[in-house]
Amino acid sequence: MPHLLCFLALLPLAAAHAAPPDDTWMSVLLDGRKIGSMHTTRSVDGERVRTMQAMQIELERSGLKVALSTSESDEETREGKPLRFESRTKISGIENVQTGTIGADGKLEVTTEVGGAKQSRTLAWPPGALLAEGLRLTEEKHGFTPGTRYKTLAFQAENLEAVEVDSRVGARETIDLPDGKRELVRIEQTIALGDAPTKTVSWVEADSSVRKLLVPMMGYELTMLACSKACATGPNQASDILVGTMLAAPRALTADERTKGMRILVSATDTSGEALKFATTDEQQIAAVAGGKVELRIAPASTETSREGKPTAADTQPNDWLQSAAPEIIKLAREGAGAAKAPAAQMQNLEDFVRRFIRTKDLSVGYASALEVAKNPEGDCTEHAVLLAALGRAIGIPTRVVDGLVYIDHYAGKSNVFVPHAWAQAWVDGHWRSYDAALQGFDAGHVALSTGSGDPWRFYAGFSTLGRARVEAIEPLQP
Repeated sequence: MPHLLCFLALLPLAAAHAAPPDDTWMSVLLDGRKIGSMHTTRSVDGERVRTMQAMQIELERSGLKVALSTSESDEETREGKPLRFESRTKISGIENVQTGTIGADGKLEVTTEVGGAKQSRTLAWPPGALLAEGLRLTEEKHGFTPGTRYKTLAFQAENLEAVEVDSRVGARETIDLPDGKRELVRIEQTIALGDAPTKTVSWVEADSSVRKLLVPMMGYELTMLACSKACATGPNQASDILVGTMLAAPRALTADERTKGMRILVSATDTSGEALKFATTDEQQIAAVAGGKVELRIAPASTETSREGKPTAADTQPNDWLQSAAPEIIKLAREGAGAAKAPAAQMQNLEDFVRRFIRTKDLSVGYASALEVAKNPEGDCTEHAVLLAALGRAIGIPTRVVDGLVYIDHYAGKSNVFVPHAWAQAWVDGHWRSYDAALQGFDAGHVALSTGSGDPWRFYAGFSTLGRARVEAIEPLQP
């Protein structure tokens, strides 16, 4: 699930934004295993301050290596006023770029390039949003007195959103670093990423330079440690990202259960008290159960009135990742839909078409946009999902992409497990119905965590649940 890779890229940059030193190398570890490096620089040229952050990591998915690199360059005034930014993310050779310029009128001129397709638009700069230097100055202003608490708005260039960061200064602590012990100030932060607030802990010097950063997420512990360049860029260690996100089923599921529907009882594996989050859809209903547990009732959409809201205009429009207006996408959509006239039949034809069209089922692909998949038909579940959603939109059917888990009898040496997955939903016959071109269609073994536009940066909800959930019981739905 490449969404996990995007989230790994987003969080360190968000947390480390607040304290860019002049030149710092950091080693990146996942559960104690080195997976990459991060380099941060800050330079002043006259009245302009430029901050650059670049991270490179390597992970594995079922034994296949996936490389990710992400970088951001911010330009601001000495007073921390945002002027310009550029963000680049590359996963397995697939790159997307966001460039923005903030005018004196408060307008943000943005150019986005995804899959070779460029789009430009004008947005309003979020009031009070800061880039790296502005965040550094805010931290400097509040100081490091234990108990100090303050909030800032950190602009995220990757998803063009400002997120609230709640910071609380703690006591000085002795921290072991690769180059020795240091007395550092502990700072706890809560980053409000959508409906999934993420907590981080950093340890900083008196000059605000981050020496250690800890981000618990998805059943993993992401750690960044300041060290020499040689240390940071040394050999990486193998780390399979899927292992910690799988959910073991208590037993094998029958084909009849998966066709007709199931009741799944889920509980949290930790004691944080943070609620597990799942999506409510026309196929999945959720209910809180005593003891902090969650009951999921999953079955194909009925003929009753939709439990969800009707689609919005955005559900039919092209975007950076679902380029449904591109000639290549329109051509494929017409070919795939065939002679079918009803939306339900068209979507079924398109699901079958995408399953055949993506000839190479490849876990090493990062996160490709629909247009990239149309030009190079290979990938895993996410490539099937974004292409199918784009094809639906190309012929006027509202669609969206679902991020979640799916039951598999055997996967990566494990039996009877729910693994990270993505599929598409379409508005047909007055309901949101799921279509899974990567597998043999939708069944009740699909657990939805969140729905979205196909933009990988916006799948936040699932990351507060992945890695900290346990399936306690599964029963067939009673008629």
